[in-house]
Amino acid sequence: MTPIHSLLSSALLAETPPPAGGLLGSPFVMMGLMVVMFYFLLIRPQQRQRKEQAARIAALQAGDKVITTSGIHGIVHNVKDHTAVVKVAEGTMIEFDKAAIANVHKKDLPAK
Repeated sequence: MTPIHSLLSSALLAETPPPAGGLLGSPFVMMGLMVVMFYFLLIRPQQRQRKEQAARIAALQAGDKVITTSGIHGIVHNVKDHTAVVKVAEGTMIEFDKAAIANVHKKDLPAK
């Protein structure tokens, strides 16, 4: 190689840009960003919904209108530690676990 060719090739090598992608091209950074996105888009809203549902169930009172997870509509007649007695028809009362109650419409508030 002539000295001019070696100077040109070393100058071209010195001016080559860094690999494309930079810091965001790193697989670990991309995985970290995906975990953060999953947390804010999926996990956090579900946790908030579970807390709101638990608060509604804890505040369950006689006279509240409820819908169970099986789709039975009724009015709470009595509330115990882990169960609620729901009146589904005149003279018909069924005892449900509190976890089986999906929606609660308070007796004070009008139903939507």
